[in-house]
Amino acid sequence: MDDNNKNRDFLDRDRLSVDQYCEVEHFAREHGVSPSQVSRLIKKNGNDRMTLTQAVRALRDRK
Repeated sequence: MDDNNKNRDFLDRDRLSVDQYCEVEHFAREHGVSPSQVSRLIKKNGNDRMTLTQAVRALRDRK
């Protein structure tokens, strides 16, 4: 990890961190699904936020 705070990389905002449960839980709450559903969608589609948002919409449309 870089010790220089001026070198920031905001590319992580495009991805959902699977290792941090609070991020998964927040994403689930934000989109009205359960954290376990988000975990399954991450395994199926990867951790890109835009792709996951589209997958959640498709999941809700099927119901």
